[in-house]
Amino acid sequence: MDTIFFILSKVVQFCIEPLNWVMFFVLLGFVFSLLRQQALCKRFLILALLAFLIIGWIPSSEVLLRSLEDSVSKTPLVDLSHDDIGGILILGGAIASGELGLERGEVSIGAAAERVTKGLELIRKYPDLPFIYSGFSGSIIHRGVSEADAFKQLIAEQGIKEKMAHYENQSRNTYENVLYMKPMMEEFGVRSEDGKLKPWILITSASHMYRSVKIFQKQELKVLPLPVDYQTTQHLSWRSFDLVQGAQNWNGLLHELVGLSAYWITGKI
Repeated sequence: MDTIFFILSKVVQFCIEPLNWVMFFVLLGFVFSLLRQQALCKRFLILALLAFLIIGWIPSSEVLLRSLEDSVSKTPLVDLSHDDIGGILILGGAIASGELGLERGEVSIGAAAERVTKGLELIRKYPDLPFIYSGFSGSIIHRGVSEADAFKQLIAEQGIKEKMAHYENQSRNTYENVLYMKPMMEEFGVRSEDGKLKPWILITSASHMYRSVKIFQKQELKVLPLPVDYQTTQHLSWRSFDLVQGAQNWNGLLHELVGLSAYWITGKI
């Protein structure tokens, strides 16, 4: 069932890709032009133009994406003592193609690089706390090493000791991240004097944090959110137009909204 859910999520992801809407409307316009249905052709070309303008006009996506990124407050680490933390969790999604790393011998970090850089920062800051990097691959057909194994290579290259390192290299989505990490957290996590598991610092992208926290809560695991990889600022630039950035914003926003809906329907949150 989880595999079907994973494959279906990728199909939906393709369908909600914003620029695919523009291509779809243009294609329909071309088809109706060949069928000499000029009125329908005109309507779909107008829809394509409107979609193009909405996607590229940055405030149209930023106003919603910013609300999602701000929905979970960042944990102020300066207010925490070392004894308040049970470990460090780093969710995958930042390391690019495993095949590229395998063939070139170098780990390639993608757009969400802050997940990796912030993770390495905290691992150095709290060297005696356990940490888990979780992630196999988000691709239906994966080649090369898993994200977790690539991060293990980074750890070795950075000269960080492996004593507190743990890797989860089976998960393909956020729900599986949490599901597979839960027994590891319970086994390796620092506990208080009464035997309760201390909360772990959770590192993931700001837009992804709300869904992640909800899944951890469903699994009765306490985390300290530390969102990174923000895509929006605190003010809107009303005259800003960037088709690439706009498409990325809409893609991230819709991905999370669809993910939240699907996880709620299936009882994962």
